[in-house]
Amino acid sequence: MIKAKPEVKFKLIREMTSRDNNLMNIEWLCEIAGVSRSGYYRWMKAASNRKARDERDKSDFTLILKAYRHRGYDKGVRGIHMRLLRENTPVVMNVKKIRRLMNKFNLRCPIRQANPYRRMMKALQTNNVAPNIVDRQFRVYGPRSVLLTDITYIPCRNGKFTYLSVIIDACTRQILAYVCNNSLEVDFVLETVRKLVQKHGNIVTHIDNSEEIW
Repeated sequence: MIKAKPEVKFKLIREMTSRDNNLMNIEWLCEIAGVSRSGYYRWMKAASNRKARDERDKSDFTLILKAYRHRGYDKGVRGIHMRLLRENTPVVMNVKKIRRLMNKFNLRCPIRQANPYRRMMKALQTNNVAPNIVDRQFRVYGPRSVLLTDITYIPCRNGKFTYLSVIIDACTRQILAYVCNNSLEVDFVLETVRKLVQKHGNIVTHIDNSEEIW
């Protein structure tokens, strides 16, 4: 008995019976494949319905692929679902259907990368919470008194990331120093501080490692 889905077996039976040199009838082939003859005939009768469903799937998959590639980087199932809802004409398609069509047309979700900010915190052992001296009163101390710093990552077309380290004046919102790099080494962050001192002198009185500098 052939170990496969019934649909695969039905396709094999149809292919064999359509050959000019075929000597086996449908009943024998169904018995060999381990499927019922009535099931095969129902499958043959539903050919037009399957074709219409395939056309709908292809049309829906075109929308999924467009959302998948939006802004030049790949997304997972939930990201695609949210992107479809944000179209000018929102596309309502549930996650289960998106996943089914991605499997059908061999579209794979990218592996989610580890959060680089958390990796940097772990590497620098900055898990401990420091006293909240500034208490988000950024402007009261005046220019060059409180600086904000953060690291973000920018997706590239080749599937990799470019990492950006920035230092901003909390009062004026001016970008004082920034460095781009292909990896999250400690020297990458220290280079941002060196550039700050080189350009503006030793002005650092308090640096707040904030995730909301923008």
